This record gives sequence, structure tokens and C-alpha cells, in this order.
Amino acid sequence: MLVAGGGPAGRALAAACARIGLRTALADPAPDRPWRATYAAWSGELPPDLPAGVVAARATGRAVALTEHRLGWDYTVLDTAALRAHLDAGLAGVTLHRAKVVGSEPGFARLAEGRIPARLVVDATGHRSARGRRPAAEQTAYGVVVDETSAAALVAPGEALFMDWRQDHGRAGGAWPTFLYAVPLGGGRVLVEETSLARRPGLPLPELRERLHARLAHHGVRPPADAGEERVRFPVESPIGAALAPGPAFGAAGALVHPATGFSVATALRLAPQLAEALVGPSPRRAARSVVWPAQARMVHVLRHRGLEALLRMPPQQVPAFFEVFLGLPTHHRWAYLTGRADLPGTAAAMRALWARADWPLRARLVGPALLPRARPATTG
Repeated sequence: MLVAGGGPAGRALAAACARIGLRTALADPAPDRPWRATYAAWSGELPPDLPAGVVAARATGRAVALTEHRLGWDYTVLDTAALRAHLDAGLAGVTLHRAKVVGSEPGFARLAEGRIPARLVVDATGHRSARGRRPAAEQTAYGVVVDETSAAALVAPGEALFMDWRQDHGRAGGAWPTFLYAVPLGGGRVLVEETSLARRPGLPLPELRERLHARLAHHGVRPPADAGEERVRFPVESPIGAALAPGPAFGAAGALVHPATGFSVATALRLAPQLAEALVGPSPRRAARSVVWPAQARMVHVLRHRGLEALLRMPPQQVPAFFEVFLGLPTHHRWAYLTGRADLPGTAAAMRALWARADWPLRARLVGPALLPRARPATTG
């Protein structure tokens, strides 16, 4: 078994395969490169056996559209270094190849420098192989790390601000909508980030940086000159099955990114042991598909991307009103849409509830993606 890609999904799967006795290799051209992203998840999505030391902070979640909403569940920010150490501890016995996998053929994996024996290659190389169509809708964000006291003007200690759509960044209502994301990192630190949820192509990072600093200035927050930064860009739409090899794909390469949130790490951590067990049998590709993409999960994937398309078509000034309706849904509907990747009845019920609460102009926006061709790429900020 060869897993291509040494990110969280690839490491989690390689460790799970080795744990059940599969002869496992992991290939990555730069396995020691640092992980610079901040990984977070709804607390209820994380595997129950995840060590407590991997959690940097837990916080109650809230959001602001036109009014403020309590999400009704906790948000967890992971300690990236601790997560990596935890996953690396499971790689004992896994053979590491410092090489790029470029494909596979029966019985072999093809590397940039040659080929090695492999019964099966699993693509966990991340967003590069998940694009499928060009240009893809992307989530982009720019953030800085400030101390908890400075951030109190935006988010109270012990809270996570999942999104704040107020136009405190000073851009006119016709500009592409962005929101503030503010979460604790532990140790008295808070990440404050200006985020474009989805745009085709992604909103440029310099624009997000200007908006963030304008928003912070509006609230009297002045980051230090040496404040840590985070830059985010990744696709939030991806077709199932866009892998670099005939074998299964996993993680972001396997279309696990939620198009409404950008989350994928918790799903990968939870599915890795199940996928490893499926790969043991005589038909690993078929078994892997049934584990990662059962029929209901595929249908949910389609519905979520319809929702993404509706968001991409929405006039900028209507986006906060859309989220006002969504955030006003009962907790179980929001939870089903945001986390139930194989919960087709729950996802459909959430969408029906949204439709019932929407006014007729919003309903027209929601129905359009089912009847019209894909929206054209955006050309302005």
C-alpha cells in the first residue's frame, strides 16, 4: 500500500493502514515541510480517541449576519504541531519515500525518479489534484495573530466568531462579500482573519489584507508589527474521483472539502481507520468507494455544490441576508447541513427549511443553479 501525500489526511491513512498490519509506504517530495494552516472543526466531528493534547482551544461558537446568532455547539482549534506529532507517532514501520508520485500501473507506483512495487496507490496529495475544472471556486483568507486582550473588541475570551458579515472593512455594498473569522489559538493568542467564503477565482489576498486592517482599525485593534500571519487559498469545489492514479483518493484530493465551510481535516481523521480496513479486501477500490462515497454521500455532495453555486450567483448585498436565514434555522438543520456528509434526509430537510423561511427573491436565487449553467468567473473585487 502506498499513500501519496504527507499532509494530515495522508499521514492519518498511512498510520491507520500500518496499525492493522498492512505493509505501508508514504511518498511525499517534501515530508518535513511545515504545516502553516490553522486546522479547526466542530467539536462533535472529531474522532473520540483524538488525544486531548492535540486540542489548542475549545470555544463556544457564534456568528453575525444581519443579527447575532449562537451556533449551539462548540468549535475546536487544533494545535498543528501536536497534531503532526500525534500522526507521526503512528508512522513507525511505514516506509518513507522522499519523492513525488506521478501515477501508477498494475503492481507499481510511478515516482518522478522511477517506480516502486505497490499493490494500490491512494492519492492524498491535496488540492492540486482536486481542481478538476478550471477555474474552481476558491476560499481565500488573510489573517494575523493578536493577543486575547486586543481581540476582545471583536471576540470575547472563550468564544469563536465563526463569521461576521458586517461591512466594518469599509468596502461598498457592491464589493465581493467577505467576513471576519476570529478564533482562539491557545496561550492567550487569537487569529483574526478576513475571509472570502467562495469566489471563482478566489478573491486576491492583498485585497483581503487591506480589508482586514481596515476592519481592525475600525474596532481600534492594532496588530504588532511582528504579528504572525496566515494566508489561505484552496478550492472548495471538486469532483469526486479526480485522482492522480486509478486507485482511490482521500482528503482534499478525494473531494472531502465541505464547500460551505472549507473543512476537511476532521472528516479525514474520522474516515482514515474505516478506509484502511476497506483496503484489506480483494476489491480495495470498490470497498474504498463504499466507505468514503456511499450513495447518500454522493447525493449530499451534489446538493452542497448546488448551494455553493447559489452563493456564487448571489448579489453581494444579499449574502448577509442569506446567512441570516440559514443561521436562524433550528440547530438540528444547521448541524445536518454543515456536518452530515452522508445524511441525505437531514441535508434535504435543512434545504427545505431554508426554502420555507426565505422570501421569494431569495428563493429565485436558490433555484437558479439547478436550471442555469455555471456562473462565470468574477472579474472585479
